[in-house]
Amino acid sequence: MSTNRPVVVLAEELSPATVEALGPDFEIRQSDGTDRDRLAADLADAHALMVRSATTVDAEVLAQAPRLKVVARAGVGLDNVDISAATEAGVMVVNAPTSNIVSAAELTCAHILGLARNIPPATAALKAGEWKRSKYAGLELQDKVLGVIGLGRIGGLVAERMKAFGMEIVAYDPYVTSARAHQLGAQLLSLEELYERADVVTIHMPKTPETLGMLGAAAFERMKDSAYVVNVARGGLVDEDALEQALQAGSIGGAAIDVYASEPSTHLPFFSRENVVVTPHLGASTAEAQEKAGVSVAKSVRLALAGELVPDAVNVAGGAIDELVRPGIPLIEKLGRVLTAVGSDAFTDVETEAAGEIAELNVDALQLAALKGLFTDVVSEQVSYVNAPVLAEQRGITTRLTTTPDVGDYRNALTVRGATSSGAQFEVRGTLTGPKQVEKIIGINGYDLEIPLTEHLVIFEYADRPGVVGALGRILGQHGLNIGGMQVSQSTKEERALAVLAVDAALPTGVLDEIADEVGAALAAEVDLEERG
Repeated sequence: MSTNRPVVVLAEELSPATVEALGPDFEIRQSDGTDRDRLAADLADAHALMVRSATTVDAEVLAQAPRLKVVARAGVGLDNVDISAATEAGVMVVNAPTSNIVSAAELTCAHILGLARNIPPATAALKAGEWKRSKYAGLELQDKVLGVIGLGRIGGLVAERMKAFGMEIVAYDPYVTSARAHQLGAQLLSLEELYERADVVTIHMPKTPETLGMLGAAAFERMKDSAYVVNVARGGLVDEDALEQALQAGSIGGAAIDVYASEPSTHLPFFSRENVVVTPHLGASTAEAQEKAGVSVAKSVRLALAGELVPDAVNVAGGAIDELVRPGIPLIEKLGRVLTAVGSDAFTDVETEAAGEIAELNVDALQLAALKGLFTDVVSEQVSYVNAPVLAEQRGITTRLTTTPDVGDYRNALTVRGATSSGAQFEVRGTLTGPKQVEKIIGINGYDLEIPLTEHLVIFEYADRPGVVGALGRILGQHGLNIGGMQVSQSTKEERALAVLAVDAALPTGVLDEIADEVGAALAAEVDLEERG
């Protein structure tokens, strides 16, 4: 029987702890997400939908739920939720991006131990009636070197746990400070140095065009012939063809893989090798991780239906945010991403500033959005408004939010500043202009300019002289790239200039370096601000 309470539909079986976390303020309705007709009927007057992985939430489902305010996925992935359709329908989408970090870290450690002691092949042999003690002799991890690529939350947990086995920890992460690495007992190295020194290489990076196939033929060639490779992070970070070739050639000692470029995968060539351990994407497959995910999104549902800021919303800022502040959230998130691109090193201090009329309002959400942008392109975890401050804290970054009524020529302006351990300072300013609230960059590192924030931006700083603008256009034209907009800001005092170009597509590999060499750029950065679904 329907009541006046908001209706929450559980499309799949969720733990009692999840239902308990929702509390008594809602009408809980159990449905079957695999039965589309039944789900449609249950969603007719629903305010929230909670799913795991078996329920597909697409435009058709959303169209049948006119009162729906939030879709909550009790887990990390969102492959079964059409985020674009939800956004268009005004439906918030939340998940539990930090629910599986311990489970993923522990599986990584289990794979390292399994490889070192040949546990899977020894088990298979004994079950087949074969007693082969000498064949499956292993190695001790004590005094061996663990190379961690990506020292974020999961990579950091792996480092802490394997250090307890007496392993020496080396790491590569350009966005982690040496102070944070020291806290974890890790030594920061270049990738090449890590490959050459590590006995075990484990990767915990986000899946981006730059990291796709990161562990490939060149990496395997640099590794020790005895080195083990572990990937429990993202499918595609390891080049699977190159891995098979390296194993066949004996260039590495073995591998443990939990994630694959295409899933499900059941017949990859290296599956049959005794020195390879494979699991079917089990990183989050523990009872604890599933329960954490359910409880986390239940709390998010409560916030969403109460009209509060939802920390784990992946498509909207949500919550009780002043209408004057709300348009600044996507703007300052993008400014954070630009700051990451123009920065020369890991930041130790980040300041978010709101200037103008909004300085009198609650602008806390702007700092969360700025930090979310700062980490979006550089960490393996899915960054949300709730875990962005945690990511900063873990990396030893001091953060602060400041406000000022002084804004110069603009009604409001937002700024993100970053400082590195070497004392270098970086700054990106932006504003919203006109009735359509167009997002613009109005300053970078002290250079004044005004250019719309488009999907693909290229930024160069160079000694101011004739011919540079022509060189920029010529090289981009040679590669078939159109310049949609461009502005050059000059610093007459230092005889330097900054050029910001809006181009119609991402630069092909090597073009940024080609232009930087041609114009002698002291700063060369590319920023990809395309929507991520």
